[in-house]
Amino acid sequence: MIEVVCVPALSDNYIWLLHDDRSGDTVVVDPGAAGPVLAAASARGWTIGQIWITHWHGDHVDGNAAIKAATGCTITGPAAEADRIPTLDRGVAEGDTVRIGAVAATVLELPAHTAGHIGFHLAEPAMLFSGDVIFAMGCGRLFEGTAAQMHRALGRIAALDPDTRIYGAHEYTASNARFALVTEPDNAAIRDRAAAVKALRAVGRPTLPTTVGLERATNPFVRSPDVATLAARRTAKDAFRG
Repeated sequence: MIEVVCVPALSDNYIWLLHDDRSGDTVVVDPGAAGPVLAAASARGWTIGQIWITHWHGDHVDGNAAIKAATGCTITGPAAEADRIPTLDRGVAEGDTVRIGAVAATVLELPAHTAGHIGFHLAEPAMLFSGDVIFAMGCGRLFEGTAAQMHRALGRIAALDPDTRIYGAHEYTASNARFALVTEPDNAAIRDRAAAVKALRAVGRPTLPTTVGLERATNPFVRSPDVATLAARRTAKDAFRG
């Protein structure tokens, strides 16, 4: 089994720390800061051997150099963004494989938030490290991509096994839930989930990971029937202050 630890960082980032007990291998996903990650690994007696990067934004890569200097780890990320991630050791693309111990993760190309964004999908145990493509009840902004690309990316994610756990990189769920309630006011599943999210955040607990099945039921972007609807919802969310 792979143990996954949530490491909060910066204002609302979640850095994910994975550990395979059999091999002793430890992987960090999207370290926007080094200190919290190194402290979390040290507290558990884990030695970081790899970093997996989903995209080039600073709040996902700024910890790379310090972690690499401290551990000698290998950094893997999107080949399409290699020129924007100077610490990268290995560039990967659609269908490539990375491993933690004996467990394989397949690279999915999921452009939209950035032009070369990728995700890491483990079939067993079923997990997706999705960076800034999908969040609980939301999706990433279209900084470099299009609504059509995001619609396709979310469709790929929605087609995964419904029990797949999704590890997004930000705690945006409270705002996303409020937007979802406005977007689909008659959706009982959204109302129930919004209440659960409010309760979790009231005691400072994370709302991630989520699951594919939960996003199918409550995420207005995943539930967009076509590109035009997704585009309209993304524009509305960009201006949303609720």
